[in-house]
Amino acid sequence: MSRKVTIKDVAKKAGVSISTVSNALNDVDVLHPDTKKHILDVARELHYVPNVNGRNLKSQETRVIGLFLNSIAGPYYGILADSIYRTCQQYGYELNIFISEKAKNAMSDLLGHRVDGAIIMSGAIRDKEVELLQEYETPIVFIDREQKGKRMSSVIFDSYHEGEMAAEYLLGLGHRSFWYINGAENTFDNTKRRQGFVAALAKAGIRLGEDCILEGRFERACAYHSVKKAIEAGCKPPDAIFAANDLSAIGAVEALLDQNIAVPGQVSVIGCDDIEMARMVRPSITTLCTSFEKQGSMAVHALLRLIRGENEGSIEILYGSVTQRESTSAKPDFSVVLCGEE
Repeated sequence: MSRKVTIKDVAKKAGVSISTVSNALNDVDVLHPDTKKHILDVARELHYVPNVNGRNLKSQETRVIGLFLNSIAGPYYGILADSIYRTCQQYGYELNIFISEKAKNAMSDLLGHRVDGAIIMSGAIRDKEVELLQEYETPIVFIDREQKGKRMSSVIFDSYHEGEMAAEYLLGLGHRSFWYINGAENTFDNTKRRQGFVAALAKAGIRLGEDCILEGRFERACAYHSVKKAIEAGCKPPDAIFAANDLSAIGAVEALLDQNIAVPGQVSVIGCDDIEMARMVRPSITTLCTSFEKQGSMAVHALLRLIRGENEGSIEILYGSVTQRESTSAKPDFSVVLCGEE
């Protein structure tokens, strides 16, 4: 194995002092931008990894797992983090939660030996960061994308099939016109759920136009205002709405009811995730049942296997199912004929 690159090597290659390299790496605002860029380019070329604790990256164990997020808004993150924390405790690990939208901050924590491994649900970590993590064999489990490597795994929901199931369920109730309420753009679960929903409708000969995809961002208020705005603009309500998560479904139902549109009498609404609130509101929300708790626990177990070197990375998939409640029903003029009935 080649010798570990040091800050002295970076300074020599860049033709500057060690303190100047340190200032550039720590983003101290005393350098000319061109000088800073040159130093960072050299550090990247040499694959230099700063060791923030001054300890050897390979031999020192922290007994800490990192959870890297962009946000903690909404019920999902609390349930997920609690599940991860409880599972960490079972195996004698602490959990540190890092919330940042800056890749540089996340990579400093990941490669600076502040954690033994990490569970990541962060759009800040893009392809170039993933490549660097793979190169340094940092134990990582993603829960927001499909990624597999020597020390890299994913634990994800089968979101594409969830979208298909939502479409098939609503079609089975006789519904023929639809809206989809988007989650946060460019996120794995939202993209896959929308793709699966659109594909299943297309198989049934139904095209979901762009005007039938409303903004939701996984947020109750956003979904509420999107549905309200569409109806007030004169859009004919669809037979059914599939929302990317339960919070959006709840917001959609509230908007429909405020516009004197009956749920499910006139419009059926289905969400995704089966959060506790979905069972408590009225009408209660039909949903695609997933398990944040199980995802969190599985992610920790997958990460510990990578940290211990017990196996190479893999992709584990959690499958959902439809839980019917009060927010969906068969279209009033639709009757289902079961096999064998006359």
